[in-house]
Amino acid sequence: MSHLKALKLASAVPVRSATDPVQRAREKMIAILAEQKQMAEAKVAGQAFTLTHIVRKKNAEGVRVEVETVKRVRQGWFTDVSGKVFLGVRYAGKPIEFAKDKNAIEAGELSALPKIIDTLIEAVRAGELDAQLTAAAAERSKMLRKAK
Repeated sequence: MSHLKALKLASAVPVRSATDPVQRAREKMIAILAEQKQMAEAKVAGQAFTLTHIVRKKNAEGVRVEVETVKRVRQGWFTDVSGKVFLGVRYAGKPIEFAKDKNAIEAGELSALPKIIDTLIEAVRAGELDAQLTAAAAERSKMLRKAK
């Protein structure tokens, strides 16, 4: 007991980063948009873009080890026939509608894309896409429940 008296004891509860589902959806969307911005900046600079993450796999002895592998990131923008660049954002496997029947943002050219993504990140932080994110997540959870 004399060792414990030397320590400063406290009653503490860990804080979860995102217990609110809306806040969790915002954080996920911001992470997705940040990856898209990195990819767009690399494409504009003419560089190759690779993102890595840690996965757990079994090695030859059957022991689980952490391995760094390349993460597959899909390009969120596309070019139409006339050469204009459009950004489409997906969440929970569904395209996000920014307005009625409007599911893409016209960027014009690739070099304007990072600035547009920054604006979208600010809109997500302000909560302007909460309804769309919540609806997409709810629809996804219904699909997953049916599959079970």
